[in-house]
Amino acid sequence: QVQLVESGGGLVQAGGSLSLSCVASGRSVTSSAMGWFRQAPGKEREFVAGNSWGGGTYYADSVKGRFTISRDNAKNQVYLQMNSLKPEDTAVYYCAAQARTYGSVTRDRNDYYYWGQGTQVTVSA
Repeated sequence: QVQLVESGGGLVQAGGSLSLSCVASGRSVTSSAMGWFRQAPGKEREFVAGNSWGGGTYYADSVKGRFTISRDNAKNQVYLQMNSLKPEDTAVYYCAAQARTYGSVTRDRNDYYYWGQGTQVTVSA
């Protein structure tokens, strides 16, 4: 079993930055694809960014060039640096991990088995 805990959310003005962290416990996620998803009120949970076990990074078009996903395998942590934030980035952000090892990053939330509790990000205009 893997437990994921996110932190770093908050309130920021448009154009500002926030950094999210996700710490994994229970077992190493070094060999697992990790992802960040978000869910705004009344909307479905959507893919934001993913990081493969090999270090490859993938982004939704809406955040490309503004967000950066990274991981620290030694700390069993994944990060999401968010710059140039927009009001439409407002959502609860979730960290997720695939159960299988050496899998590819996908944008389908059903491919991720472990989820954190989420952290709220609010961007004011």
